[in-house]
Amino acid sequence: MMSGSTKTMAALTCAALILTTAYTVALGSSGWLWFGWVVLGVATLGMAAADSGEPAVAPRQRPASGPGPSSSD
Repeated sequence: MMSGSTKTMAALTCAALILTTAYTVALGSSGWLWFGWVVLGVATLGMAAADSGEPAVAPRQRPASGPGPSSSD
């Protein structure tokens, strides 16, 4: 499951794609805009991949302290 920040980044990436496409249709292609969108897309994919990995392993619980062997040296 993606975190809120990853979902926001994905939404911004989609919005940037729409805006870049609209700019290209209206005013002509800009290589820097497309390059920027690709960089944003790769960053978003990286965030999604890092977010969907294995959950962090919780530290092991210590055994309950109770009567046990005692050293009486």
